[in-house]
Amino acid sequence: MNLDIPGLQAFARIAELGSFHQAAEALHLSQSALSRRISKLEQGLGVRLLDRTTRKVRLTAVGRDFLPQARRLIEELEQSLGGLRDMAARGAGQVTIACVPTAALQVLPPVIRDYGAKHPDNRIRILDVHANEVLQAVLRGEAEFGLTPSGPGEPEIETETLFDDPFVLACHRDHPLAKKKTVKWAELARHRVITVGRMSGNRALLDFGLPAHLPQQRWTYEVQHSFSTGLGLVEAGIGVIAVPTLALAGRRSSSLVSRPLIEPKLTRTLAVIRRRGVTLSPAAQEFLAMLRKRWGQGRRARS
Repeated sequence: MNLDIPGLQAFARIAELGSFHQAAEALHLSQSALSRRISKLEQGLGVRLLDRTTRKVRLTAVGRDFLPQARRLIEELEQSLGGLRDMAARGAGQVTIACVPTAALQVLPPVIRDYGAKHPDNRIRILDVHANEVLQAVLRGEAEFGLTPSGPGEPEIETETLFDDPFVLACHRDHPLAKKKTVKWAELARHRVITVGRMSGNRALLDFGLPAHLPQQRWTYEVQHSFSTGLGLVEAGIGVIAVPTLALAGRRSSSLVSRPLIEPKLTRTLAVIRRRGVTLSPAAQEFLAMLRKRWGQGRRARS
């Protein structure tokens, strides 16, 4: 049998007040509607809970034994519903986010700081992975939403642009290219270039976003997971690397300089992705709202 909550509430209120009339008023029901609730409950249980006359109502022996259980079931339900309402009102819970490493290092920390100050008991789980793994984590439901460079559309994914992130050249301050105000992609042919591996969404953007005749694909060194390793090689004077501006944010190094890359200007777009038609938890909804406020298009804030 299904749990008959209205029937349990009617039974408990009648037992408390000792009157069908008073119980009907307390529950804002007609006496006939209240009687139908009790009849349905008794039929479902297969026992009589109340003995009724025109003047009095009494609990049967079974009804007296069942009353504490009915009250406990009602109380547990009210506590559960109260917890859900509280979760919705306060945005309580856990948030799981999948993101590319540059977003994990630069975009998320200021938002997490502000979110944690408002919700100190909430937990945040970060999956810092490659762009394709961000997509798969969101598709599989392992993350409620992801932060990744936008790419080809997926029918099951909604994409929301946060901001554009142009590519720049990072080089050692003593490198010949550091003396220039801007650097053309074609000029990289004469220098040792560091690139990221093909698992990176940025590598795909570089490979397919540049004209085929440009020598960007002629790399000397390849790092697999993130720009941090490549920038470490640059600081050591080993080579130069094209990185999104975000990869340099917050990196303090007296030996590292950046120059705009031109002809062409190449930009990646950092976006929020989520499964189409899936409602985020209250905790994730509030985190995403704070993320939009801080990093939304045209509203990038300094941390």
